[in-house]
Amino acid sequence: MSNWLSLTNDYLSPMTDDHRHDRVPATADERFRWILRCGWKGLCPRCGQGRMFRSWLKIVDRCDVCDLDYRFAAPDDGPAFFSLCIIALPLIFLVVWIEVAFDPPGWVHLITSLPVMVAGTLLPLRPIKGWLVASQFVNRAQEAGTQGLWSKLHGTERGDFDQ
Repeated sequence: MSNWLSLTNDYLSPMTDDHRHDRVPATADERFRWILRCGWKGLCPRCGQGRMFRSWLKIVDRCDVCDLDYRFAAPDDGPAFFSLCIIALPLIFLVVWIEVAFDPPGWVHLITSLPVMVAGTLLPLRPIKGWLVASQFVNRAQEAGTQGLWSKLHGTERGDFDQ
């Protein structure tokens, strides 16, 4: 088993022969671009080739290319929170400004504001969820103190991220 932190060709070396597809970049800037790319395109955060999503927001169980187990992925309400904070709040200000500045009838909001709000909050959910899952993998994020419990629950010997 090779050392997890040894660097070759600006990429992290795989932990075992089973992880030859690991292509996570070593530098912080490259890692950030890797997370954005994988999340935006819905690609596996380990190999950058397999699909991350089975359907609109449902994550696959395993990558079909590198066999990454996605049990670590727990974005929970993060995508909805970021979608509401980053996109819905500015859109609400836009809708309120239109109401105050132009005082349109209610039907105008139904055919303009409502679709913009719905599309503006639903469309970014998948890339945001992809970014959060990729970020969890790349940064080896897990709840503090759960490493040993995770290994026991899933029958693994290693004390690392069990990937």
